[in-house]
Amino acid sequence: MAVLAAIVVALGLPLLKPSSDSDSDSSSATPGQGSSVRPPAPSLPDRAPPDSSQQERRGPLDEADGVVPDGSTVLDDDVPAVANLDADLLAALRRAAPEAADDGVAFTVNSGWRSPEYQNQLLRKAVAQYGSEAEAARWVATATTSPHVSGDAVDIGPDEATAWLAEHGAAYGLCRIYRNEPWHFELRTDAPDRGCPRRYADPTQDPRMRP
Repeated sequence: MAVLAAIVVALGLPLLKPSSDSDSDSSSATPGQGSSVRPPAPSLPDRAPPDSSQQERRGPLDEADGVVPDGSTVLDDDVPAVANLDADLLAALRRAAPEAADDGVAFTVNSGWRSPEYQNQLLRKAVAQYGSEAEAARWVATATTSPHVSGDAVDIGPDEATAWLAEHGAAYGLCRIYRNEPWHFELRTDAPDRGCPRRYADPTQDPRMRP
């Protein structure tokens, strides 16, 4: 070994050290050398999760979603909650309103058409208020089953108006559907001849509310 060392020095070559601590090489590897053994970084999704848009809409909604300004009537075409009602339902309301007015009763629209986002927000609030989805379902339907989302239901006030419609609404095809919601009316075209159908105790008894 002494002879070999002398030859190396004579040739001007660097003297190699024994590799007694070989594991130090791997610890001092450059990022490029070590990247092949590192786990790949998680890839980001190409699009947001399906419910992310709903989460973004959990803030305040507006008239475009069906929020009704105070004092809205069945004649307010500039209010989406009214204008987006089923055309036949709206026509029936507008036929009944003048007759009610002759009796000193004015119809106020408390709720009409609603966007799915608005309906979902109302359902979340109902769950928080009543403590369970089962209890909330007695008052608020899902966005996929609610007749408000399809424009087929309207909530009328004040109490004098709902009382007037309970007595006279069938003549116009306007019927109460649920016993626990005296303000909720839908169109039943055969009601003028046959009367309004028997009311459900609440929406959970309505077959339409079952997905």
